[in-house]
Amino acid sequence: MSAKTPLFDALKKYAATSRGYFRIPGHRFERGINSELIDYAGKNIFKLDVTETPLTDDLHHPGNVIAESQRITAEAFGADESFYLVNGTTCGNESMVMASASEGEKIIVPRNAHKSVMAGLILSGARPIYFPVDYLEYPGLQAGLSAAKVEEVLKTEPDCKAVFAVSPTYHGLCSDISSIAETAHKKGIPLLVDEAHGAHCYFSELLPNTALAQNADACAQSLHKVAGALTQSSLLHLKSTLIDRGRLDSALRLTMSTSPSYILMTSLEMAVADLIENGGKFWEGAVEMAEALRERIGKIPGLTCLHEELIGRASVVDKDPTRIIVNFDGIDVTGYLIKKMLYDEFQIDAEMADSRNVLFIITFGNSAEECGRLVSALSALSARFPKKDPGKHLKSGIPPIPSMELTPRQAYFSASKPVAWEKAVGLISAEMIAPYPPGIPILYPGERITRDIYEFVRSMKSEGRHFHGPADHSLEYLRVCN
Repeated sequence: MSAKTPLFDALKKYAATSRGYFRIPGHRFERGINSELIDYAGKNIFKLDVTETPLTDDLHHPGNVIAESQRITAEAFGADESFYLVNGTTCGNESMVMASASEGEKIIVPRNAHKSVMAGLILSGARPIYFPVDYLEYPGLQAGLSAAKVEEVLKTEPDCKAVFAVSPTYHGLCSDISSIAETAHKKGIPLLVDEAHGAHCYFSELLPNTALAQNADACAQSLHKVAGALTQSSLLHLKSTLIDRGRLDSALRLTMSTSPSYILMTSLEMAVADLIENGGKFWEGAVEMAEALRERIGKIPGLTCLHEELIGRASVVDKDPTRIIVNFDGIDVTGYLIKKMLYDEFQIDAEMADSRNVLFIITFGNSAEECGRLVSALSALSARFPKKDPGKHLKSGIPPIPSMELTPRQAYFSASKPVAWEKAVGLISAEMIAPYPPGIPILYPGERITRDIYEFVRSMKSEGRHFHGPADHSLEYLRVCN
């Protein structure tokens, strides 16, 4: 039996009525869309782009087809309630923070949290208690969250209102969410999980265990990152009595557009329907493809394809097999250059790179032909560069956490001025600095700029990295608090 799709069915029914249309949006289905765009995209997609009608429900106050669609999604993921997000996982992270901690209240935030958490801190006024995640010196990646370290923080900061965690990471590294949840629940506070890269794990036993199955209270997921939803289409799941449902609803209404896209919502519903019907088969094929790719890449001289050897180190309890981490310590080249050459010369677009690694993501949408092209390209690039001792890799690491002089909200709304980056050491930042991708801040508003952070950013600038946060994208200048 096919999975139910009440929203999509309602939108098709509405389009079939051919009503006289005197409301937003202005394009009037396909009639007002640029003809070249229609020629390329087709016209039916634009018939889904409507607004709230008696047939199509209201995302901000769902009462029929959207409510039913979200209920089906909640059942599929094992949540008490699920919410469609059309502003990406960003608004899910913001809303979880806002629902859990108010002005001046404390929340534990690991330093591998996405920059969207900072936005939640600014909106809520909560006071973050930052702590470092474990670090894998080889291959040079931020890794897992330790339940023991969370417990230590809670002993020194017993009045924290929530714990935030990230699992899986961008690279597919998973923490022991069950133990972290148990630690938080002993204090009577919720565990909030950024599960942006983990929605697919709910549909195959070949993939890591999930946040909700490990007793997380809420999690946000980017369905567009791992499945068939359109970009910006995400989910928020609630499975808890520790989070105020009314506050969460209020936060979502604040952070989400008042003109939610029915195209995005429909893509969420249809992606979930696909996962309900075919998720096991989809991901069995993807895992098989990834394992074969990893084996082939591992035979290329100078390259190491990392997977099981990362498990059991740095609080990593599992790894998503569909995340292909290729380490280049064995040849004299940076990951940045490899990514660029793959794009420029071989028409291959990798997800992200750092100085030592390149990340490739496999989904059920990939093909064996693509994987073969990737292996051939990496083999060709390996032959171009001299080999070196993998033990003599580039020095990497994350700067120590600087002192927080102001909360992110206080710093954001403080009077500020631009200063030259080379003169910023010792001053209090009014802006975030987050190398992108993956968008993890190394400096939050309100933190004092250290020499370590200055050197880290200077090194990244020399490698051609770009940054989210500063008004001056070149980072010649940074705004600091007066």
